[in-house]
Amino acid sequence: MSYKNVNLIFFQDVIYNGTEIKLSESEIDRIEDSYNFLIEFAKNKIIYGINTGFGPMAQYKINSKDQTALQYNLIRSHASGCGQPISTEDIKAAMICRLRNFTRGYSGIHPSVPKLIQSFINLGICPVLYEHGGVGASGDLVQLSHLALSLIGEGEVFYKGEIHPTSKILKQHNLEPIKIYLREGLSLINGTSVMTGIGIINLIKAKNLFNWSVISSTMLNEIVGSYDDSFAKVLNEVKSHTGQNFVASKMRELLSGSKLIKDRNKYLYRDVKEKVFNGKVQEFYSLRCVPQILGPIYDTITNVELTVINEANSVNDNPIIDFENKNVYHGGNFHGDYISLDMDKLKIAITRLSMLEERHLNFLLNPKLNDKFPPFVNLGTLGLNLGMQGAQFTATSTTAENQTYSFPNYVHSITNNNDNQDIVSMGTNSALIARKVIDNSFQVLAIQFMALAQAIDYAKCQNEMSPFTRNIYERIRQVFPVFIEDSTKYGEIADVRDFLMNNNIEI
Repeated sequence: MSYKNVNLIFFQDVIYNGTEIKLSESEIDRIEDSYNFLIEFAKNKIIYGINTGFGPMAQYKINSKDQTALQYNLIRSHASGCGQPISTEDIKAAMICRLRNFTRGYSGIHPSVPKLIQSFINLGICPVLYEHGGVGASGDLVQLSHLALSLIGEGEVFYKGEIHPTSKILKQHNLEPIKIYLREGLSLINGTSVMTGIGIINLIKAKNLFNWSVISSTMLNEIVGSYDDSFAKVLNEVKSHTGQNFVASKMRELLSGSKLIKDRNKYLYRDVKEKVFNGKVQEFYSLRCVPQILGPIYDTITNVELTVINEANSVNDNPIIDFENKNVYHGGNFHGDYISLDMDKLKIAITRLSMLEERHLNFLLNPKLNDKFPPFVNLGTLGLNLGMQGAQFTATSTTAENQTYSFPNYVHSITNNNDNQDIVSMGTNSALIARKVIDNSFQVLAIQFMALAQAIDYAKCQNEMSPFTRNIYERIRQVFPVFIEDSTKYGEIADVRDFLMNNNIEI
């Protein structure tokens, strides 16, 4: 695969399908032109991070004989991450983002750097990066320092599921660590690649989660016999929102062929003699307003994807080396506000999704609300058996945790770095917290699908469902068999969650 502008499909192909990256000759040429220009331009000039100290110590001039040591010192001193290691899929996405930054040809680094990153990606070598350390001002300084540490042959890497010393894996593949020439250290650790890489994986997971949520919400409306006009074309098209109309149209498609959804014309648009109607004239909001609730979530995911992909294709280190116009520009392209704000938007939207699913679960488990199924969709003996009662507690507590996480992290700036970084983005934290919300929501959704499957077996309505929804029911049942007698549920919840997470569904 040629390495040009990247999108989500590109990331999925490389990270999950093992497609290799191949840098083009033109990209290598740009990188080399930028490097050669900077070597000449930097002579007899003061350029930040080349012959000056870093951050608040930029006022100190560095002698030419110490400039290489300066870059090594920067990498080693900032490799100070703590906490849990970041997942290898996030690290691989971060390396792709860093590589894309360098292929733009504005970094002044030696071509050996992107070539080694390319080898890491293609061989499945992932530097060990840690969750704690980034404040998102000069980008992901701490996390990217761990990446740089591996590129100079130090630190540790994940390889084939285990952590090894970097030097061992480099030797195993006959790879040489990079050599510092001028500003390789600074360029490697200045940038938003880690928060962006995590954001990319968040989007891939969130889009899959969203599709499963549309399916779950549609199946619930189907098996309780909702009226069809809440997702009708005319009703939704008079509301001018892309997401709402997308969700409504998908609900219509998924329910094609269903014999369970009610036609209002048949049931209520007639001469009704009853004084008290048997059944609801309108469903509860959580059922009737699915397009209006999931629609904004769809629009948010779409808008966040635009921001994150733009960042992935951007130059985000400092300074910017413009070899074409023969200049070097100092600024703040490494600041992570775009990612931080949009990860907050994403986690708020996904929390709302989990809240909807939790309400759907509550409706399904409460016979006073659905007037159709036994308490907790219990297929055993009422009183003796408990059905899905225990699992509901997990869904409720997990949704509550999402609500706690959803306070915006973007507004949590704390001044540091001797007040040089006096306003920071906390972008990496925002992306990591958004991941927790997404993972939690898969757990809530898994419990909802389990309850749906139990309800379908109670109603024995499989033959009346649409072909699509019946297929989903059957796939869930392959992972989670019907149960009558009570049994432990934690393993089955995990199995269904993994099924949803590992099967990217298209709607």
